[in-house]
Amino acid sequence: MGAKTALLAFADGDVRSALAGASDPDRAATERLVRRVHPGFAVEGIADGRLDDAYPPDDVTFALAAAGVDLVIDRRLVLDRPSELPEHLRRLGAGRRVVMHGMHSVVDWLAFAIWEDGTLVRSLSLSPDSGIMENIGEPLEFERPYWAGERAVEPDPTWDDEEPYALPFHPLEMGEDALRFLFGFVIEGRWEDTDIDAGAVPVHGFRVTDPTGREQAEREAAYADAVANMGPPRFFQLGPNGRMEEIGIDGL
Repeated sequence: MGAKTALLAFADGDVRSALAGASDPDRAATERLVRRVHPGFAVEGIADGRLDDAYPPDDVTFALAAAGVDLVIDRRLVLDRPSELPEHLRRLGAGRRVVMHGMHSVVDWLAFAIWEDGTLVRSLSLSPDSGIMENIGEPLEFERPYWAGERAVEPDPTWDDEEPYALPFHPLEMGEDALRFLFGFVIEGRWEDTDIDAGAVPVHGFRVTDPTGREQAEREAAYADAVANMGPPRFFQLGPNGRMEEIGIDGL
């Protein structure tokens, strides 16, 4: 799976219904929204995108301000622990429903959360490496088959030494169901007739940067640290018995 998302919505009610009607977002209102989400940051307009541009590059924000919903697509806004949503964003959602959805296919991470009028009613964040980082509130309807063991990850028969998956289900599989339930569309899940065509919903684009340079420096330091802690590469190929076998670099 290659699905990635970074979505935060402030809605007067159902996010899905509002997004389905968001055909012409107001650019001026959208820029005001972005400036409120990132106070003190430099904001400049760039090329627009679509709702399915759900995981923009560093320093890029896609957003829309439309009847009933304000949506921001920004990697900085989705958190390993959604309950730690910054205070200024909780204030921005006062009196409204706030919905977060983030997932990343490289590490099989999923997080989503819902606040109602400032109160966190559901938050889940998990990945196979970190386990369940946050699990607050009652599971939502779409979650129940996963927790009941009906969506367990089946082992891949091509791997001899594959250990059982570290979680009772695959986060990205649940993530697609969460995305449909909360936002009305999917990235890689099976299309349903009632889904929003995310490629047809326009969002305005902005470059949003920390004028002090601190955020960029911290990000570059984190990237450098991650690279420094990577182990040596490992190489595998399909063996004659139909299973994956590790080989040395000379075997490539």
